[in-house]
Amino acid sequence: MRHLLPVVLLAISNVFMTFAWYGHLRFKHQPLVLVIAVSWGIALLEYCFQVPANRIGHGAYSAAELKTIQEVLTLLVFAVFSVTWLGESLRWNHLVGFGLLVAAAGFVFGFRPPPA
Repeated sequence: MRHLLPVVLLAISNVFMTFAWYGHLRFKHQPLVLVIAVSWGIALLEYCFQVPANRIGHGAYSAAELKTIQEVLTLLVFAVFSVTWLGESLRWNHLVGFGLLVAAAGFVFGFRPPPA
């Protein structure tokens, strides 16, 4: 549970933050000040998941590992979001770039020291 809960919380936090940063792109007719206020409110909810995820996860994971998990989850959430919410398509170069970032994450976790 100590390893799974932070990942679940980071995944939830990424859904909120993706909507905070990019959800407004479907509502370009809305005033910018309104969009900023709504995005800020969504980001506040995101922090309710992200901060506990890092607090709980630190120890089971290093800070660098937590950040790596967060980045990989961000890519996964954003890929689904951009296709389903924004109606954009993922091109081959996006997938290759995302794949290279996932490979980089493999280096972070692949050379992890054994537990004490």
